[in-house]
Amino acid sequence: MEAEAACACVAQSQVGKGAAMQFEDYRRHDAVGLAALVAQREVSAGELLDAAVARMAEVNPQINAVTQDLTERARAEPVAPGALAGVPFLLKDLGASLKGTPTTGGSRLFADAVAPADSALTRLYKAAGLVIFGKTNTPEFGLWPVTESEFLGVCRNPWDLGRTPGGSSGGAASAVAAGIVPAAHASDGGGSIRTPAACCGLVGMKPSRGRVSFAPLGEGWAGASVHNAVTRSVRDSATLLDIACVPQPGDPYFLPMPERPFAEEASRAPDRLRIAFTPEAMQAPALDPECRDAVLETARLCESLGHTVEEVKVPGDVLAMQAAAGQVIAAAVAASLDAEAERRGRPVGDDEIEAFTMATYRRGQQVKGADYVRGLAGLHAFSRTVATLFDSYDVLLLSTLGSPAIPVGWIFEDPSQVAERLFAFMPNTQAFNNTGQPAVTLPLCQSASGLPIGMQFVGRMGEEALLYRLAGQLEQAKPWFDRVAPL
Repeated sequence: MEAEAACACVAQSQVGKGAAMQFEDYRRHDAVGLAALVAQREVSAGELLDAAVARMAEVNPQINAVTQDLTERARAEPVAPGALAGVPFLLKDLGASLKGTPTTGGSRLFADAVAPADSALTRLYKAAGLVIFGKTNTPEFGLWPVTESEFLGVCRNPWDLGRTPGGSSGGAASAVAAGIVPAAHASDGGGSIRTPAACCGLVGMKPSRGRVSFAPLGEGWAGASVHNAVTRSVRDSATLLDIACVPQPGDPYFLPMPERPFAEEASRAPDRLRIAFTPEAMQAPALDPECRDAVLETARLCESLGHTVEEVKVPGDVLAMQAAAGQVIAAAVAASLDAEAERRGRPVGDDEIEAFTMATYRRGQQVKGADYVRGLAGLHAFSRTVATLFDSYDVLLLSTLGSPAIPVGWIFEDPSQVAERLFAFMPNTQAFNNTGQPAVTLPLCQSASGLPIGMQFVGRMGEEALLYRLAGQLEQAKPWFDRVAPL
């Protein structure tokens, strides 16, 4: 009751300037912890915002994670008495709209595309008391596992400024790893939550298809794309998914809200699980040796916790899945850009989008309706094949990425090698966007040079609760919260 009263008090005031909170104190807490400080009146929402803004001013010139500064707007808005009241938060500049601000999608084409209203997800975040004070960097239309757009500029990894933070939620992950915020909104259509989380030493849960609404839009990339967040703790990830997983009227498909809050599940020990693992790369010849070793190390850790662990080969025609997904994504890009061309009455020019995006656009314009339907059928067939693995196992363990974070610019150095390098870096994420299954990456390992290595755990459709129980157990067994980027 006392905490509720404190939150209600926060709601009556605006986020203003208070006494300075030291960065060391700010970073010592996750989002749930910071919200508790506000609820107990040990710190004000204004003091938290000041700490976040001060850290942003200090490090953002080096990492280019936050690309829209909305601090003054945030100071002027009341804070709702929700679960995370007063916690500073950032939206990805793609997929979630904030009324009165542009959602650029990392493209100069949409530099002035001001949103007329909040998206459903933004409304839920605000109702939870999150203080949205900026937007984060993303590659053009979220098409890349690195964040290096011509329009928003290169985003860098706080663990090593010469390396990528991943993509497409690279700005979100970079901001969290650098200590600007404890958690940030992210989305994932082929690995775009898990890739940057793995690069930056964070927790990244890609929820099941239909878990989080895309309202007012219908879906992203034929259901492959989903919203959630990148966080430093498992409980923050679970809490943010609890906030976000509210079905909206007219959703084309949805999952019911969980039986128990995911935040509760994260604190419950899992039953003895049957865990399958593979030290291989699904869409590339092999993993980097350090990632392969990390999978084996993590398998042993799971076994030491009492789980049954067995090596498997993941079933399914991965090359056919990859080709079908490419066709569907290209068609989705073409549909969006054709709609923009029609809206404004002139075609999209070569000077308005990047060369690779234009190539994807042209490819998508050639996809016929029947080809699109066949592509979806191919993805559905792949999903059914992969699902057979989960008749025998509860969870699949594999490396999130093919290597630790790659150098900035590496994918694009040789245009003839772009596709090969792309899947060498992200060989194990796209499959589970297309099956729709939940998948979480956890920062359980490190390279010899100290870079984070993420381990990915995949569950059955709709079983985020089981993954959160396992993630919470692994977080206790091998804590990572105090292992922070050196920036």
